[in-house]
Amino acid sequence: MSMGVYNDATQWQTENDEAVEVIEQELHDLVVWNDDVNTFDWVIASLVEICRHEHIQAEQCALIIHHKGKCGVKRGSFEELRPQAEALIDRGIQATIGA
Repeated sequence: MSMGVYNDATQWQTENDEAVEVIEQELHDLVVWNDDVNTFDWVIASLVEICRHEHIQAEQCALIIHHKGKCGVKRGSFEELRPQAEALIDRGIQATIGA
Protein backbone atom coordinates (compact mmCIF):
# COMPACT_ATOMS: atom_id res chain seq x y z
CA MET A 1 0.00 0.00 0.00
CA SER A 2 1.55 3.28 -1.03
CA MET A 3 1.32 6.47 0.96
CA GLY A 4 0.15 9.70 -0.64
CA VAL A 5 -1.47 13.08 -0.25
CA TYR A 6 -4.18 15.05 -2.01
CA ASN A 7 -2.66 17.73 -4.22
CA ASP A 8 -6.00 19.27 -5.18
CA ALA A 9 -9.69 18.33 -5.24
CA THR A 10 -9.33 15.93 -8.18
CA GLN A 11 -6.00 14.15 -7.86
CA TRP A 12 -4.24 11.90 -5.41
CA GLN A 13 -0.46 12.19 -5.49
CA THR A 14 1.31 8.96 -4.61
CA GLU A 15 4.85 8.71 -3.34
CA ASN A 16 5.82 7.49 -6.81
CA ASP A 17 4.62 10.82 -8.27
CA GLU A 18 1.71 9.13 -10.02
CA ALA A 19 -1.35 11.31 -10.37
CA VAL A 20 -4.45 9.18 -9.92
CA GLU A 21 -7.83 10.71 -10.69
CA VAL A 22 -10.21 10.68 -7.75
CA ILE A 23 -13.79 10.00 -8.71
CA GLU A 24 -15.92 12.53 -6.94
CA GLN A 25 -19.56 11.62 -6.69
CA GLU A 26 -21.82 14.63 -6.48
CA LEU A 27 -24.38 14.22 -3.74
CA HIS A 28 -28.02 15.18 -4.13
CA ASP A 29 -30.97 15.54 -1.76
CA LEU A 30 -34.26 13.72 -2.07
CA VAL A 31 -36.80 16.33 -0.99
CA VAL A 32 -40.38 15.53 0.00
CA TRP A 33 -42.88 18.40 -0.20
CA ASN A 34 -45.93 19.09 1.93
CA ASP A 35 -49.41 18.74 0.46
CA ASP A 36 -52.99 18.66 1.68
CA VAL A 37 -53.65 15.11 0.46
CA ASN A 38 -51.31 12.60 2.10
CA THR A 39 -51.66 11.62 5.75
CA PHE A 40 -48.82 11.48 8.25
CA ASP A 41 -49.21 7.70 8.44
CA TRP A 42 -48.93 7.31 4.66
CA VAL A 43 -45.81 9.49 4.42
CA ILE A 44 -44.20 7.74 7.40
CA ALA A 45 -44.93 4.27 6.03
CA SER A 46 -43.60 5.30 2.62
CA LEU A 47 -40.35 6.68 4.05
CA VAL A 48 -39.83 3.52 6.08
CA GLU A 49 -40.47 1.22 3.11
CA ILE A 50 -38.89 3.18 0.28
CA CYS A 51 -36.10 5.16 1.97
CA ARG A 52 -35.39 2.54 4.64
CA HIS A 53 -35.86 5.03 7.47
CA GLU A 54 -36.31 3.95 11.04
CA HIS A 55 -39.87 4.71 12.19
CA ILE A 56 -38.78 7.57 14.46
CA GLN A 57 -36.72 9.12 11.66
CA ALA A 58 -39.70 8.94 9.29
CA GLU A 59 -41.91 10.56 11.94
CA GLN A 60 -39.44 13.41 12.38
CA CYS A 61 -39.25 13.95 8.61
CA ALA A 62 -43.06 14.00 8.38
CA LEU A 63 -43.21 16.68 11.08
CA ILE A 64 -40.59 18.78 9.31
CA ILE A 65 -42.46 18.39 6.00
CA HIS A 66 -45.68 19.49 7.68
CA HIS A 67 -44.22 22.51 9.49
CA LYS A 68 -41.54 23.68 7.05
CA GLY A 69 -43.19 22.68 3.77
CA LYS A 70 -40.42 20.30 2.73
CA CYS A 71 -37.68 18.05 4.06
CA GLY A 72 -34.52 16.53 2.63
CA VAL A 73 -35.27 12.92 3.55
CA LYS A 74 -32.25 11.24 1.92
CA ARG A 75 -28.83 12.22 0.56
CA GLY A 76 -26.95 10.28 -2.08
CA SER A 77 -26.09 9.97 -5.73
CA PHE A 78 -28.69 10.81 -8.34
CA GLU A 79 -28.66 7.18 -9.49
CA GLU A 80 -29.42 5.99 -5.96
CA LEU A 81 -32.15 8.55 -5.29
CA ARG A 82 -34.03 8.43 -8.60
CA PRO A 83 -35.84 5.11 -8.03
CA GLN A 84 -36.77 6.23 -4.51
CA ALA A 85 -38.16 9.54 -5.80
CA GLU A 86 -40.13 7.71 -8.48
CA ALA A 87 -41.52 5.26 -5.92
CA LEU A 88 -42.65 8.13 -3.67
CA ILE A 89 -44.24 9.91 -6.64
CA ASP A 90 -46.01 6.67 -7.61
CA ARG A 91 -47.58 6.76 -4.13
CA GLY A 92 -48.83 10.31 -4.68
CA ILE A 93 -46.12 11.96 -2.59
CA GLN A 94 -44.46 15.02 -4.10
CA ALA A 95 -40.71 14.39 -4.27
CA THR A 96 -37.84 16.03 -6.11
CA ILE A 97 -34.09 15.56 -6.34
CA GLY A 98 -31.87 18.62 -5.92
CA ALA A 99 -28.16 19.28 -5.82
